[in-house]
Amino acid sequence: MAQDPNAGTAGGSAQREYERRRAKDEARIRDTWGQGRIGSIAVALTPERQSTTAWRGGANGEKEVGAALDYLAGESIKVLHDRRIPRSKANIDHIAITPQGVWVVDAKRYKNQRPALRVDGGIFRPRTELLVVGGRDKTSLIESMYKQVERVRDVVGEVPVRGVLCFVDADWPLFGGDFVIRGVEVLWPRLLQKRVGAAGDTVCDVAETAATIAGVFGPALR
Repeated sequence: MAQDPNAGTAGGSAQREYERRRAKDEARIRDTWGQGRIGSIAVALTPERQSTTAWRGGANGEKEVGAALDYLAGESIKVLHDRRIPRSKANIDHIAITPQGVWVVDAKRYKNQRPALRVDGGIFRPRTELLVVGGRDKTSLIESMYKQVERVRDVVGEVPVRGVLCFVDADWPLFGGDFVIRGVEVLWPRLLQKRVGAAGDTVCDVAETAATIAGVFGPALR
């Protein structure tokens, strides 16, 4: 379905940061090799820095998740992208408002790496849940999601708010693979689309809640 043009641009901030870094990298190369033909050849032959490429991948991941949510957008589901968090340098990738409540979605692109839930402790020591991606501890992503959810919850009051980490191009198993860690759902774009679009009890005025959220969390790109 067509999305509201005022809903924001999925991946907009990440794309702009990628372009800024790419331009800075090119300027650095040309400072060394000159502005002429040799400089152009040097730019063409110099591999993009990993730190720059990561922003391009992040932007593409956000665009894919945004497209999955925009497919659902209409009168009964509103979707907002790339929203600025007041008094913060951070942003929220996607917010979906449905009759069943609000979904706060953080898109992550870890190509060919598997997200997994690891549980430590138990009977003799405290039980802890860790988010592991490609064998590395990424539990900090859960902490960041908590902050986003709480900021939205402060705005919408009693309306249910759910946090989601949506991994793009990850190494998901053929069956299952999604999980919940500390109340945050971890899944992939198509399953996110299915969950957000699922029917349920109406507890949220979609239009009013979307307007309230949009009024506080404006587009990150102006």
